[in-house]
Amino acid sequence: MVNERKQILHGRRRGRRLRPGRQALVDRLLPRLSLDPEALPLDLRHCFDRPVRAVWLEIGFGGGEHLAAQAAAHPDIGFIGCEPYINGIARLLSQIAAAPASRPLDNIRIFADDARGLVERVPAASLQRVFVLFPDPWPKKRHHRRRFLAPAQLDLLARAMAAGAELRVATDHMGYLRWILRHCTGHPSFQWLARGPADWRDRPADWPQTRYEEKALARGEACVYLRFLRCDPTAPGMAES
Repeated sequence: MVNERKQILHGRRRGRRLRPGRQALVDRLLPRLSLDPEALPLDLRHCFDRPVRAVWLEIGFGGGEHLAAQAAAHPDIGFIGCEPYINGIARLLSQIAAAPASRPLDNIRIFADDARGLVERVPAASLQRVFVLFPDPWPKKRHHRRRFLAPAQLDLLARAMAAGAELRVATDHMGYLRWILRHCTGHPSFQWLARGPADWRDRPADWPQTRYEEKALARGEACVYLRFLRCDPTAPGMAES
């Protein structure tokens, strides 16, 4: 049971009525892939039906195209996707169901709710990579408290991520970009990996495009790609780096 006091979900859970085929996937496949945050194993790698060497998390996977592409490219990694929007979940399930038997997407698990309910419960230092791609910028000032990449959530991520893990963030909203950089670079457990403009202007080759990004670029909007290292703030020289 998700802690309702801490779970404050802003935004839609449902859009248009699902087509029968996708509704069938939600009814049949989603229960098999869903995670219960209160019943997580001490080792997240045991959430999967076969051995995986690490676990990566995507928060707010939208239609799941990035998550599915990463899972296909890294069959030795276990992927957890958080998304409360049932239409996006159904789209990901259709990609999983359509995967060829020779390369099944059997390394994906889903948490169909607010990511905070999962992140606060995963074992410490259990995640090796986290993606937060094009989160809702909540542009109005009175809604800034709803932004996911805020100090409280960064504290949760720092606890959940292993030292040396990577946090990947993308946005096309320049106001949110300034917010992200202020909070992430100001957090003692995260270090921005950029060394030059290309490091945030160009999407890395191993970073599949999302539908949202494709639409933003088609509108002529700039997208920014940020990579942060989960560092040990107590390590010698880290404060000066």
